[in-house]
Amino acid sequence: MPPSAPVERPSNVSEALARGRLGVPAVVFFVLSAAAPLTVVAGVVTTGYAVTGVTGIPLAFLVVAAVLALFSVGYVAMARRLANAGAFYAYIARGLGRPAGVGAAWVALIAYNALQVGLYGAIGAAAEPVLQQLFGGSPAWWVVALVAWALVAVLGLLRVDVNGLVLAVLLVAEILVIVVFDLAQLTHPAGGSVSFATLSPDNLLVPGVGAILVLATTGFTGFESAVVFSEESRDPQRTVPRATYLSVAIIAGLYAFSAWTMTVATGPDRIVDESREQSTGLIFSLAGAHLGDTAVTVGQALFLTSLLAAMIAFHNTTARYAFALGRERVLPALFGQTSPLTGAPRVASLAQSVLGLVVIVLYAVAGWDPLVQLFFWGGTGGGFGVLLLIATTSVAVIAFFARTRTPETLWRRAIAPGLAAVALTAIIVIAVDNFAILLGVAPDSPLRWVIPAVYPVAALLGLLWGLALRGSRPDVYARIGLGADSAVADAPRPAGEPTPVGVEVP
Repeated sequence: MPPSAPVERPSNVSEALARGRLGVPAVVFFVLSAAAPLTVVAGVVTTGYAVTGVTGIPLAFLVVAAVLALFSVGYVAMARRLANAGAFYAYIARGLGRPAGVGAAWVALIAYNALQVGLYGAIGAAAEPVLQQLFGGSPAWWVVALVAWALVAVLGLLRVDVNGLVLAVLLVAEILVIVVFDLAQLTHPAGGSVSFATLSPDNLLVPGVGAILVLATTGFTGFESAVVFSEESRDPQRTVPRATYLSVAIIAGLYAFSAWTMTVATGPDRIVDESREQSTGLIFSLAGAHLGDTAVTVGQALFLTSLLAAMIAFHNTTARYAFALGRERVLPALFGQTSPLTGAPRVASLAQSVLGLVVIVLYAVAGWDPLVQLFFWGGTGGGFGVLLLIATTSVAVIAFFARTRTPETLWRRAIAPGLAAVALTAIIVIAVDNFAILLGVAPDSPLRWVIPAVYPVAALLGLLWGLALRGSRPDVYARIGLGADSAVADAPRPAGEPTPVGVEVP
């Protein structure tokens, strides 16, 4: 009797991200670049002072960091058991069910695309003083945006460690200039003495605290990135927790310190007025007074690269979300393919680039305001979507460990994520109540409801799509949330061969 023919298996090469290319420093660079430190210090901090009149912003960053640290306890505990480029989507699918996971995926795609594409609206304004200094003039914003778009599009197709190297160079220079500016502000205090007044809780627990906490939360956007790159990390069980906690600590310390030293340089009683008068230029005018014009030029150039670094980081994050969904067939399978040469999510990256190009052209042709209607609205709306995902993931972590027998402590699997869920829900409620302030529109503007309402609508549609897949495509439904294991979930196996770990057979 002739031997049985070998069972042919589909190749999974095109459905796997490049493994083992990122260590802790590289992952931290992706997280911090998405956070865009100089953009937050120069833009979010001064805007917060100007819009709300609340001087407790330094303390607000520390409060939000404490909440995210609580969230991270359960988040990284779950990360030790799940390595998935879809991160929040995968965690919610495994914790609250596959339909809820698909709903979260729709929210994530909208939020991260809004954040990434929105940055193209700011790049022209950031480039203007630099190009004016170098060439005596600056082109239209959309010309600069298209140049940045082309660079990000190319980098998105290269090896992930190449992107990490680019981000490392940009980020180190960016953080260095922030620290130099901060030290100059600290050593030139208004009135000759350093004031700690803005670090007092009395300056935070005032009317307007809700808006400040929301603004502080947007400074941590990109927080998820450590887990998004877990499949490409050298040792996910060590890399992800270290990168997550280190990122939160660095972001919180840098933002709180910068926001405080700014009040030292202007005086606590003058920071609000100065922010309203100079807006994002405040940090550069203080640098000019203390360090000279060269420091201002360097700072403005790094403000430009800060936005570019954030674009690269968000592009990679968004592409990996689409890749995760394509690999599990929630999106068309094409999105789940990677480049054989670089391991990058090729189709997902190209799709994200096409969307960016369409938005830039649309805004340029229509003559819409790129700063307010693209950058500011996109960033605010995207940040709110990420906040919703973090809160939902806290609940998913609790549900996951409640059903899974693991050696995790009660603190990691229930208490810490439970406290984080309560705190994050409170911030969300405040955010919705203050959305008109966040957008800078009138209280009766329909935008204050339309933008936040996009997410529950998207979540509901995604949930319904997940339920439809359960009935019509059980094979696809079974793959949801499995990550790299989904690539072999439905591969033919010889009789008697066990199902891969983590793969559930419908």
